[in-house]
Amino acid sequence: MSNRPTPDTARRSDRSRRAIYAAALALVAEVGYPKTTVEGIAARAGVGKQTIYRWWNSKADVLLEAFLDLSEQADRAAGEVPYTIPDTGDLAADLKGVLRLTVDQLYDPAFEAPSRALAAEGVVNEEVGRRFVARLLEPSLQLYVDRLRAAQDAGQVRAGVDPRIALELFVSPLAQRWLQRTGPVDHAYTDTLVDYALHGLAPRDAT
Repeated sequence: MSNRPTPDTARRSDRSRRAIYAAALALVAEVGYPKTTVEGIAARAGVGKQTIYRWWNSKADVLLEAFLDLSEQADRAAGEVPYTIPDTGDLAADLKGVLRLTVDQLYDPAFEAPSRALAAEGVVNEEVGRRFVARLLEPSLQLYVDRLRAAQDAGQVRAGVDPRIALELFVSPLAQRWLQRTGPVDHAYTDTLVDYALHGLAPRDAT
């Protein structure tokens, strides 16, 4: 009877998975999404191509999962609870706070390259775009919907306003400016977006 210890396949699988995540994120930052391949990810991670296809169907699936894991790891390292939009009773302050955090993350070197790659590829690749929206964007957008509905219940937003459309007044300009680099994206910019969205462009004394 052999005295060899039983291989810890769960630990080995987790090491391989983490190596694949790291390889996917590194490659997309170095060569961009179009030139990133499953073969390249496998070679960088030191695993066989079949290992990747055992767990994922495509490089898009790998990168999406790697990016989600990156976000979760960052939250755990910071000791943060799952991402939420606070409700202090001050809608403007709450929205400004979360958009400032969003700006900081968009320009974090660990997040910027994969974020841009996924967003840009999603524009030209419908399948990637649907997955990017469903797995990464939609959960965050729903938090804005929930916060705006709470503001409606508190009488801070008109009852007839559609929260899903309203959130686009500050989220969409931020995304467009960041993706197309049409101007600076900083805390002052996002604060202004919130002010314009909540107070409009009409003179304050207008009826």
